Amino acid sequence: MSKTTEPVPFVDLNVVHQPMIDDLRDAFERVLLSGGYTMGAEVAAFESELADAVGSVRVVGCGSGTAALQLMLAAADIGPGDEVILPPNTFVATAEAIVAVGATPVFADVSPSTGQIDPVPVESAITPRTAAVIGVHLYGHPAPMDVLRQVTSSAGVKLFEDSAQALGASLDGVPAGRLGDGAAFSFYPGKNLGALGEAGAVTTQDPALAERIAVLRAHGEKSKHVHVVQGVNERLDEMQAAFLRVKLRYFDEGQQQRVHAVERYRAGLDGIPDAEALDTAPNVVHANHLFPVRVPQRDVVLERLRDDGVFAAVHYPTPIHLQPAFEAFAGGPGSFPVSESLAESTVSLPLFAGITDQQIDRCLDGLINALRSAAA
Repeated sequence: MSKTTEPVPFVDLNVVHQPMIDDLRDAFERVLLSGGYTMGAEVAAFESELADAVGSVRVVGCGSGTAALQLMLAAADIGPGDEVILPPNTFVATAEAIVAVGATPVFADVSPSTGQIDPVPVESAITPRTAAVIGVHLYGHPAPMDVLRQVTSSAGVKLFEDSAQALGASLDGVPAGRLGDGAAFSFYPGKNLGALGEAGAVTTQDPALAERIAVLRAHGEKSKHVHVVQGVNERLDEMQAAFLRVKLRYFDEGQQQRVHAVERYRAGLDGIPDAEALDTAPNVVHANHLFPVRVPQRDVVLERLRDDGVFAAVHYPTPIHLQPAFEAFAGGPGSFPVSESLAESTVSLPLFAGITDQQIDRCLDGLINALRSAAA
């Protein structure tokens, strides 16, 4: 197979969208001609179709993944005086949602093998003020929700999922989105199921929680002009719901392409001693949203990769507890050593539905060259 010398983007949405471009245009025209652009038939249909895909009783669409997290916590009556435990190595939105409802984020370190939140420090972090634990399915690998459920059940606290990166993942055969009391999904464009703008959803097996979220997302309006609580405007618009309905039909095919890409990456890494992929737990089906690799001198390796036209990325270079906006909620450097080590050593290689074998080989060759250059 011939090798490509063309640059490899981290995500190429033109490639992702090419097989479905006519269907996306049809969806646009259908909504355009409908004259209804918010909270209509497209949103209801998408919620139903996503519920079928996840096996959830209820799905509530909303404006973004961040909104999904905040609405889920607010609907569970989590607020001032409460603590919510989360890992430090997630995207800042997880902590933002906690602070937005008036609660306090409390961090617990993660496993060095998978990067997922570790139930042992979670249990140690629980206090009488703890209201919930959020298991973040980072990279598309489910958090150890089975063990976390034992911990949270014993403590009498809620267990939620940040499933922003995990649609298509499962733990012991149970899909992400059904592993906790509720799950927040993001459909940011680069996600495995991405909108053409911002969008999100909450899945839950609790109809009462879903109903409260549905009211909160629409100004607290229970029925027309009757506002039963102080809500927000985080409704999912019809156009994004229509696009997501199209992309949901192509989702399984895209996931198969991601599996193939990761298998090729892992096979190639066997010959690169200084690069190590994170583990996948044996009871897990990985969503393969990201493909992080641990390397020495990460920042130098990243720079060399980009100089070579391999546009790798980092998820995430600064743990939340070291971000200026959140340093008041935790100790300084050294507080969560595993999260800090991962933040300093992982690089995410390009991965998207439709990435070619040639592009993957180009990335692997680029990684070899970058490691050699960094070592020199």
